[in-house]
Amino acid sequence: MIGISADFDPVHKGHVKLIQKGRRLADKKGEELVIYLNKGYSANHAPFFASYEARSRMALEAGADRIVPIEGLHHRLTMAYTVPIRIAMMIEDGVVDYVDAANVSPKSIQGYAAKFAKKGIFSGIPRNLPNRNVIRWFAVNEFLYKKYHKKLKFHIIPEESVGGEKISGRVIRREIIENNMKIPESAAKFLPDSTIHILEEEIRKGNIPGERNMKVVTKRFNTYSRPKLNNIAHMSADAVNAVVKGRSYKYEDQIWASLRMAGYGPVLTRLAISAVEEDVTRREVYDLIKRYQKDGIIPPDQTVEKVIERAWYVSSKARKGVPSSEAHKMFRKGDRIGEKPPYSFDGGMHLRSFELESLENGMEASIYVDNRDRLCSEIRAEDRKIKSPLKLPALFATYLRLLVDSQFIPLTSKLIEKEEGWRIRIFVGDGH
Repeated sequence: MIGISADFDPVHKGHVKLIQKGRRLADKKGEELVIYLNKGYSANHAPFFASYEARSRMALEAGADRIVPIEGLHHRLTMAYTVPIRIAMMIEDGVVDYVDAANVSPKSIQGYAAKFAKKGIFSGIPRNLPNRNVIRWFAVNEFLYKKYHKKLKFHIIPEESVGGEKISGRVIRREIIENNMKIPESAAKFLPDSTIHILEEEIRKGNIPGERNMKVVTKRFNTYSRPKLNNIAHMSADAVNAVVKGRSYKYEDQIWASLRMAGYGPVLTRLAISAVEEDVTRREVYDLIKRYQKDGIIPPDQTVEKVIERAWYVSSKARKGVPSSEAHKMFRKGDRIGEKPPYSFDGGMHLRSFELESLENGMEASIYVDNRDRLCSEIRAEDRKIKSPLKLPALFATYLRLLVDSQFIPLTSKLIEKEEGWRIRIFVGDGH
């Protein structure tokens, strides 16, 4: 089976070249050409311009035999996780040959990819590397060989251009929107006739462009409390506080501005907004990663346990005066400490006397970082909401803050009564 994985939003002449290459391979081998088409959200975590159904028709018109939807991933996970899942899906389906495009020779790509495959971690591939996503695919393909004892055979063709001009789906979409939803010649020159016909049909029906549900998005960004926002995947403490500070929101670009203030780049901004739009919790992402971990698809250095271990390592090194940036580098290079990270620990609270009568053993509590950058807990009793800064030793305070900023490690907590008074028991991940 010949496979291509893509957004195809919309199918342009560069994509047609990919499909034609796959078609030749399929005809030569007597096999089918299958497009693994992203559905719901794009690989870059954005809503699609054209619907899944329209993009499927475009791919079939261009010569594909069959379309397989890939959904439920791109509003939950970064590409460091979605690429291993997609490649594993293709291998398990029987795909042998994979077609992609790049302006770098396969030999160069293999050289870059080998370094990342050896490390077993596919996040943080430098932006200055050409065709970095193709490099990630090569690296993951090598990693998964250990599981499947087979891998995809890559067929890399040069990226297509028209009149020396690079083809960009983003530019095509923008020009159609800016031309009042009519396809200008500046965009049409990059599109096959079949795509133009389908796009025009979809525009007439009002199906294009696909958009976010901004009513839901702005309501959640405007009304969710810090603890609730902190429980959403891909929202760090700085992002949560920037969002709260920037309220009220009417437009998506206002949310972008707040997240950029928190240091979020375009890809992470799109992912965070998509997670809020779909109400994706940290637990949901954590459980999804754990499921694929169990199947051996997630690299060891990207497991949830490794993320927790890194937080404890950096915290332990910080206690000895090592800057966190340096500790992260040391961990990536393989340095470790003998002590295992704690999956539960207790924190103290500042309680006022009249609040004590509202407390019961086992009450749920929420963890968040307030606008003064303090780790805090919130308890919702029947008669009042009780907020308090957490009292933690420096080691555990650093550890907890790193876990809050991990963006997908769930943190749960409950109130417990001890001889010395009330405490918040914090559970990390599964709490074991």
